[in-house]
Amino acid sequence: MSQDRPVLQQLQGPSSTRILGVGSYQPERIVTNDELSETMDTNDKWIRDRVGIIERRFAAKDELLVDMAVKAGANALADAGVDPSEVDTVIVPNCTMPSGIPNAAAQVADRIGITAPGAFDLNAACAGFCYGLGVASDLIRAGSAGKVLVIGAEKLTDSVDPTDRGNAIIFADGAGAALVGASDTPGIGPVTWGSAGDLVDSIYMRDHKYIYQEGQSVFRWATTQIAPIALRALELAGLEPSDVDVLIPHQANLRIVEAIAKKLRAKGAREDMVVADDIRYSGNTSSASIPLALDHMRQAGTAKSGDVVLAVGFGAGLSYAGQAFICP
Repeated sequence: MSQDRPVLQQLQGPSSTRILGVGSYQPERIVTNDELSETMDTNDKWIRDRVGIIERRFAAKDELLVDMAVKAGANALADAGVDPSEVDTVIVPNCTMPSGIPNAAAQVADRIGITAPGAFDLNAACAGFCYGLGVASDLIRAGSAGKVLVIGAEKLTDSVDPTDRGNAIIFADGAGAALVGASDTPGIGPVTWGSAGDLVDSIYMRDHKYIYQEGQSVFRWATTQIAPIALRALELAGLEPSDVDVLIPHQANLRIVEAIAKKLRAKGAREDMVVADDIRYSGNTSSASIPLALDHMRQAGTAKSGDVVLAVGFGAGLSYAGQAFICP
């Protein structure tokens, strides 16, 4: 005799999401190119010409990734006007936690005052924030979460050989956050993501201690492969390149940023499209770079509420991800 089998119930969330607020944090210590030239064979002009960086921020020895994430996350909640009690999920994209366990997310949530949330770290390196934003949006639309705090945070100075001229001039520390919630109208487009695992050796941890990247290989890959990914994100969101008000690529290298912008303009993006150049004063902060740039641009007035923003991250893995969203 057959028996009726139980049917699992499925949750259903809202059809649309948006970014409710953003926040960021950078350490106090400013490190100029001239300061770096005191300890390695480099100079200000060489660094500016090569990567576009003028200065960057280094955390103190006793300032942890978790400390920076807490401050950025709290700033995002304040910007959104949301109490920590309303947040039920915390995601911390990063690739520089000093150990695999415990994760950063649970610690960060507890210190902000978020009680018993779902909490996990996400490692997609410099694409981490876009991955996290996509996951947050989908969790809410699936009914698995109500408000999700995504915090890209990195302390890269713990993972960089200070004598390695090719990498020590680039990386820096900081955190940037976005609070994601339900929306009556679409505010975050579908994520387009992927990876090129055959190029995994382009960026890796040398001797399990220091970041190493094959600079020219990564440069060629990023300047040829990332613009099509950004265009795909627009297509999925039902947008044209001319709709983009603000472009925020991962702040890896100013020449890469400019190359991506040039390719998008060749496909119809406007000449007055604002292009993030936060790397000039923040350096490469991996998963923190896109939310850091967004918050800085909002503060400067170059990104305004209601603007269409196109973000695309790319880095070790090699992993990439991007989406369009409305600036809060």
